[in-house]
Amino acid sequence: MLGLDDAFVLRTLRVLEISLIVAAILGIVAVVFPDLRGRWFAGCESALSRFAESRGRVVAALFVLVIVARVLALPFLHVPVPGIHDEFSYLLMGDTFAHGRLANPTHPMWISFETFHVNWHPAYASMYPPAQGLALVVGEVLGNPWIGVLLSCAAMCAAITWMLQGWLPARWALLGGAMVALKLGVASYWVNSYWGGAAAAIGGALALGAMTRISRRARVRDALWLGLGIAILANSRPYEGFLFCAPVAMWFVWWLAGKTKSREAAGARFWRVAAPLAVMVALTVVWMGYYNFRLTGNALLMPHVLNTRTYHSAQPFLWQTPLPALHYRNQQFEDFYNEWERENYHRGATDALRVTWEKIFRGGVNYFWMGLLLALPGVPYALRDRKMRFPIVVLAIVIAGVSVVVWSAAHYAAPITCVLFLLIVQAVRHLRTMRWRGRPVGMALSRALVICLVLDACIYVARGVCDPLFWPCEGDPSRAAIAKKLEHTPGKHLIVVRYTDDHNIHDDWVYNGAEIDGAKVLWARELDEEQNAKLLAYFKDRKIWLVTPDTDNTYLAPYTPDQTGKNDSDKDDQ
Repeated sequence: MLGLDDAFVLRTLRVLEISLIVAAILGIVAVVFPDLRGRWFAGCESALSRFAESRGRVVAALFVLVIVARVLALPFLHVPVPGIHDEFSYLLMGDTFAHGRLANPTHPMWISFETFHVNWHPAYASMYPPAQGLALVVGEVLGNPWIGVLLSCAAMCAAITWMLQGWLPARWALLGGAMVALKLGVASYWVNSYWGGAAAAIGGALALGAMTRISRRARVRDALWLGLGIAILANSRPYEGFLFCAPVAMWFVWWLAGKTKSREAAGARFWRVAAPLAVMVALTVVWMGYYNFRLTGNALLMPHVLNTRTYHSAQPFLWQTPLPALHYRNQQFEDFYNEWERENYHRGATDALRVTWEKIFRGGVNYFWMGLLLALPGVPYALRDRKMRFPIVVLAIVIAGVSVVVWSAAHYAAPITCVLFLLIVQAVRHLRTMRWRGRPVGMALSRALVICLVLDACIYVARGVCDPLFWPCEGDPSRAAIAKKLEHTPGKHLIVVRYTDDHNIHDDWVYNGAEIDGAKVLWARELDEEQNAKLLAYFKDRKIWLVTPDTDNTYLAPYTPDQTGKNDSDKDDQ
């Protein structure tokens, strides 16, 4: 939920300029010398085509290769440090699950711990759907939440490859899976932060991959894959997932009624597909109702909706008018919700165009690369393919739904990741057949655009660029360094965070895990004298520290409240 920052945009444009220059050079070489190294490329492609026929091995290989590639890149791209509000909320969710519960009890001193995108009543929990938290808890059990992120991204690449195998010949499915791995599995904030994206992309891939298999043969396992895909979408990106599933549901009803070509009898369609799918959907509804009840006290009230009602006065859709401003218990919330969030969008053509441009820019940088411009001649043919009509309908519906939302991030559209790469590969297939004056120019261009993607990934890793947009995965390591220092200091600690009037509202330090009283290190917000006194009295058995992120984000000193009403501290460096 950050606005485009000019400095970050300029850094991104510089990276894109380099990619564009490389793409232009390779494109010119491909047109002028289309037969250059043709026999070598043909040999590689032939070997990969033979390997692609082992479909199960291809899916498993891509899963493993993504993990290996990202681990090998660790000297250049370190384990990500959280920095965005949303990341800390997801990490709270993963930690909550790791403690064996869905939500945590409200703490008596919750006002001092109040933070962004977290609900405190009737329970202390993240406002987000649980899918990303399930990935993080796997990582936490294995030693670090980021391991869960890495595994989920590897699973995403494998799932999209499996989906493509249902829509395309095996060798083209392998190409599409490799493209996803290179674009999103190494130097992307999807794998280099805790924001997510992979879970919803897995859900979309499972749903679309199962759908095309069901259309050819009614099998229970494909019905279960479809149900699992729907469940993941509902528990990762409910709004975009609903838009994705709407045309899938219409197709399914049409297929079940026997309106499509199918060799299966009506009874087989019902018992092998409809019944198992109904069970999966019913279990998903029951789970979501139970999850909502545990977090909000109402099976029909999602945690995200509760948080919106509690904290937000700005509205999510372009046509909505902001609600009256709310009052908050700390200045940081006032600045974020009553100023920045409300000022980010005003109903009008100018702001609508601006936020639309943000979506196009962020989505374009996330999903595409400059070398893909070489595939433009094949795009019209891909869009006219009869087989691509349904994916195009899904794509159009989800993009339309995302376009009318004020806030934007590329992973909001994660369910259609598989659709985008399906259309990309189909365009490359058409491009490959094109000849100019009898010369295989299209084949050379198709090879050039893949080389561009490989070079992009290598350049990003070598330069330590975690994502072309930069800001989604550049957390401040200072907070983590202070926490690590106190983790190795005897006793329990409470860190009081003091902000200045010009504090950056996107750089908040007050985040905690599922356990508060039992945590070794806690972060609290400095508030008024009365609340501060209650906080210090409650945690009288802890060492109390002060940090000042806006003046010196490495400064740590014993905390002393000022009796005049202003808080001060000893200036002894620790």
